[in-house]
Amino acid sequence: MEVTVGQKHKQLVEFVVDSVSELASPPTKISASSAVVARFGFDSGAPELRFYAESEPGEAIHVALRTAQLFKLSPVQSVCISEGSETSKEQSYSRGITIQFRKDEESRAFHCAFEQWKKEVIFQGSCLQNGTFSASKSKFDEKIEPSSAKMYFHYYGQLLHQQNMLQDYVRTGTFYAAIIENRADFVGRVVVDVGAGSGILSLFAAQAGAKHVYAVEASEMAEYAHKLIAGNPSLGERITVVKGKIEEVELPEKADILISEPMGTLLVNERMLETYVIARDRFLVPNGKMFPTNGRIHMAPFSDEYLFVEIANKALFWQQQDYYGVDLTPLYGSAFQGYFSQPVVDAFDPRVLVAPAISHVIDFTSIKEEDLYEIDVPLKFIASVGVRIHGLACWFDVLFDGSTVQRWLTTAPGAPTTHWYQLRCILSQPLYVMPGQEITGRLHMIAHNAQSYTIHLTMSTKMWGPGAGQGGILQTSSCKLDLKEPYYRMSQPQPYSNTQDQSTHNLLNTQQDTQIQSRDEELSEWMQEPSLNFDPELR
Repeated sequence: MEVTVGQKHKQLVEFVVDSVSELASPPTKISASSAVVARFGFDSGAPELRFYAESEPGEAIHVALRTAQLFKLSPVQSVCISEGSETSKEQSYSRGITIQFRKDEESRAFHCAFEQWKKEVIFQGSCLQNGTFSASKSKFDEKIEPSSAKMYFHYYGQLLHQQNMLQDYVRTGTFYAAIIENRADFVGRVVVDVGAGSGILSLFAAQAGAKHVYAVEASEMAEYAHKLIAGNPSLGERITVVKGKIEEVELPEKADILISEPMGTLLVNERMLETYVIARDRFLVPNGKMFPTNGRIHMAPFSDEYLFVEIANKALFWQQQDYYGVDLTPLYGSAFQGYFSQPVVDAFDPRVLVAPAISHVIDFTSIKEEDLYEIDVPLKFIASVGVRIHGLACWFDVLFDGSTVQRWLTTAPGAPTTHWYQLRCILSQPLYVMPGQEITGRLHMIAHNAQSYTIHLTMSTKMWGPGAGQGGILQTSSCKLDLKEPYYRMSQPQPYSNTQDQSTHNLLNTQQDTQIQSRDEELSEWMQEPSLNFDPELR
């Protein structure tokens, strides 16, 4: 299918000018008694500028906008320079056209239109097959800083990072099972793969019988996806790769089902959930399906002396009073707080949890994009043991709510490890609790333009025992963290003594009651929703 431009710019744009002269030998000049027209259009199939006399439209000067530049000589005179040779190794501008306007206002309007149509050339050159773009600034560009977007698309445009995700067999296997086992949702349906990456999910959808799949990918990985799909012709004939951002591309038809892997650390990092929601609003038919369908962020207080000491010890370097004759201690406080501003990403022992987890649910089928800009979760726990609390442990899971089988993909501690691991927010000032004591607080996440979130965590302990109802807050501790800059701690979890092996620590997701059915018994043990009764020993 041929590339087209957005509806917004399909209309031709015309200006009436005083005269046009081509700087050539002999010179060509258009200045008839009738109007001289400067027309932006697609006469050659690509955006171009054409000058002609209204009385003699056949005699015209054509300018390819791809190589053209426009300069103002005076308020009512400009010169348009275009590249003379497309085969030359060095860019040479050998063709010039002088444009005389009647008024300054007309000159400014013409220059504005010229820049807009130049943008159309850029967008058109970025498309693959069915992809089309609007020249207006997209939502993505409005809320994400260019440097972050550049690094983001560069990262996901590399095969080694795609391989890392593909080799997460919990992730890839769960997506495969969710799609193949729910073949009834895909057979004969139109599918859009949001952020297709290597195109693996598009190929899964084609295996499940999709009528056609549009694999939308903004990074250079789109070229690799095209190659991979072309190398699987029996499936690839029903897949179209579209290079571009979901916020900008146009597709020839609506989708019956969306598939995507929009999850980042703590579910929301990288802010791709917003893109997933935008895809829903732009391309999904009413009551269409989304794989995944919803997500849950789980939270519980934890106690981990090993981790706390490890983080605190990082700042000891700054306690040196004679470092080559320099006293470093003035920076110790700042360094200490800096290390505690990093969320810790690792796989931890579920026995560090000291209260039942609570959950924050995000329904991808109904949530508004703006609701993801700020996420505010009130915290309330009842401590099961007397211990020192070092912060809040977090993980997530997502549900594929298929018509035939429900599948959960979990990142819970104690479950098979994924490339997301788990995340912990550490308090620089731990809290002390007794069994039965109430812990309250707030997890407040605010999106920022580096495609992540600033986390504000506050945790407090309340009075307990007889007369606790009359008491208030005993201790409060808070911290501010940047989800964009975590501390990746990939070492094995420390061995915990038997005194910490409390049966009450078996507290993961006590409210999760969805039963998962699977026809594949071998896969069901590790792909279903996390069990409520984890083995007390590390898996």
